[in-house]
Amino acid sequence: QVQLVESGGGLVQAGGSLRLSCVASGRTFSDYAMGWFRQAPGKERQFVARISRFSSSTYYADSVKGRFTISRDNRKNTVYLQMNSLKPEDTAVYYCVTGTRTYWSTSDYIDPNLYSYWGQGTQVTVSS
Repeated sequence: QVQLVESGGGLVQAGGSLRLSCVASGRTFSDYAMGWFRQAPGKERQFVARISRFSSSTYYADSVKGRFTISRDNRKNTVYLQMNSLKPEDTAVYYCVTGTRTYWSTSDYIDPNLYSYWGQGTQVTVSS
């Protein structure tokens, strides 16, 4: 059973930074891509970022491009989301995700229904 455990959320002022971590277990971590989604109150889940198995490619939502960086350490079974220049609109619960697919097209990345495994989420609150 795949388990994903996020940490690192919190309250930060606008312009500040946070780094989220997600530790995975239950299967070979480097066999699958990893990603992050977020969900703000009253809104649908939104794709944030994705990273390939060996970090050769990354993909970001336009809203976070240039401010957020996704990375992974396969030796530690951990994926990270470095968030800089945070804005109040970044406030949400952030979820670590992964799937069972070995092939993804770019258009698949943003579809939450294609990710089989979700962490419990970590709250990020950005004050103005």
